[in-house]
Amino acid sequence: MNKAEKTVVIDELVQKLNANNKIYLADCSSLTVEKVNAFRKACFEKKVSVTVVKNTLLKKAIERAADSRLAELIPALKGETALMFTDTSNVPAKVIKAFRKKETKPALKAAYVEEMVYIGDENLESLASLKSKNELIGDIIMLLQSPIQRVLGGLENKTKGGEEAAA
Repeated sequence: MNKAEKTVVIDELVQKLNANNKIYLADCSSLTVEKVNAFRKACFEKKVSVTVVKNTLLKKAIERAADSRLAELIPALKGETALMFTDTSNVPAKVIKAFRKKETKPALKAAYVEEMVYIGDENLESLASLKSKNELIGDIIMLLQSPIQRVLGGLENKTKGGEEAAA
């Protein structure tokens, strides 16, 4: 890869980094080609973009990215790195977790999710338990409906009790 090609790759990575606020770095080393392809397929099915990148190019892209907090990911750039982008913050962690039921890898190197940096595989469980925007909205709606349902239930019971007394 010549210098011009590297510059193009770095520029593309910078654009992707600036456009996403849910970024995962995973270690897929020691996985066979078949297993890497199975992992990519699992990610594709969950709408997670996966790209294996050179650490030196990713480091340069992170240094040029608009968000300076991404620089905290640089120490995790060792070994083989799979760069993952998603729209839903917990999906890549869930995919990694599900895939590791059969394998020891991929391992989570680091993640940048909603302006928070997570370093190390020990954060996989907490990332998988994050709620998506739609899940949070659903929880809020349930909380808002709960008092109304109790009032309606109470009124319904009172009405039934009044009808039984009149009969």
